[in-house]
Amino acid sequence: MGKRATSRRLAMQAVFQAEQGGFPINEALSGLFDNDKFLSETKDFARRLARKAHSERERLDAVIKSFLKDWSLERLSGVDLSILRIAILELEMGETPQNVVVNEALGLAEKYSSVESIKFINGILGAYLKKS
Repeated sequence: MGKRATSRRLAMQAVFQAEQGGFPINEALSGLFDNDKFLSETKDFARRLARKAHSERERLDAVIKSFLKDWSLERLSGVDLSILRIAILELEMGETPQNVVVNEALGLAEKYSSVESIKFINGILGAYLKKS
């Protein structure tokens, strides 16, 4: 797994843990970093994504909600919501090609969620990209 892919996974896990466990985002990140050795570049990008996604979660949730049809934000699994927050944030940052961001998000969904979630996340991100 590449440095950026690992960063996205760590950021998604930290955002999920902070949201579900009520932890500060830095505590969630530290817990993840303590479990394994990561390159400083990997940790730096994970920190940047996680901190920004966590601090901007209300705004990101409003963006996500605008693409939900007959579905409420509360019905999304915590994993799916975390993946979408990270992906939309990274798309907004514009540093990474859009197809890479979407493919990485779908890979996270494949590994940590369900087949239905892959389709759902793909639909939300596709709608987001069409609008932006």
